[in-house]
Amino acid sequence: MNKIMLDDAEIFPSKVVCIGRNYLDHIKELNNETPEEMVFFIKPNSAISSKLVFPKNQKSCHYEAEISFIIKKSQIIGVGFGLDLTLREVQTKLKQKGLPWERAKAFDGSAVFSQFISFNDDISKLEIELYINGELRQKGDYSLMINKPDEIIKEANSFLSFEDGDVLMSATPKGVGEFKVGDVFLGKIILNNLVIIEKTFETIYLIILFFFFFRSHTKKENKRKK
Repeated sequence: MNKIMLDDAEIFPSKVVCIGRNYLDHIKELNNETPEEMVFFIKPNSAISSKLVFPKNQKSCHYEAEISFIIKKSQIIGVGFGLDLTLREVQTKLKQKGLPWERAKAFDGSAVFSQFISFNDDISKLEIELYINGELRQKGDYSLMINKPDEIIKEANSFLSFEDGDVLMSATPKGVGEFKVGDVFLGKIILNNLVIIEKTFETIYLIILFFFFFRSHTKKENKRKK
């Protein structure tokens, strides 16, 4: 199973619970309707990654930066920076046909996370920023969320169970868009105007990632033989 890090501990989430359309300005930029009730979707463990890999066999992919939380006993115990990768053209076609979004939202590597840190501070003071190639693309905070994280957890618990270590992604503010291989992302989580998490991701192709893994593995094998 894929893992995330909470401080120095390895966590193996069973799933990532996501809420959509939780920032008004983001709803407007995609010309969506404001939902009457919370919109949920799930990413499986196989979607979790610490690397930003451009999806194979795709010409276009969008980024969505999100304040993300680790849940234990239906309580928030950790916070981190997350990217919800989205195949927007695929999602649009699915929505038009009234079909689920998994092909557009739940593919391998579509939930990219920084390291998480333990959190028991005032959640209302959290902010998020995303820079791409040095340019600020997304900025949001707790006050802009239509549904607050505690409310989301309560509503989710009405129809599913959080396993200890599961992740909640609290949706994205305005500023989403396409990215390409070579783009450098800098994600920040801010508390009381202080950066508590900062993570850099460089976009790569899956084939490049495999090459570096293969080369590293080969070097280790050669050292053993010597």
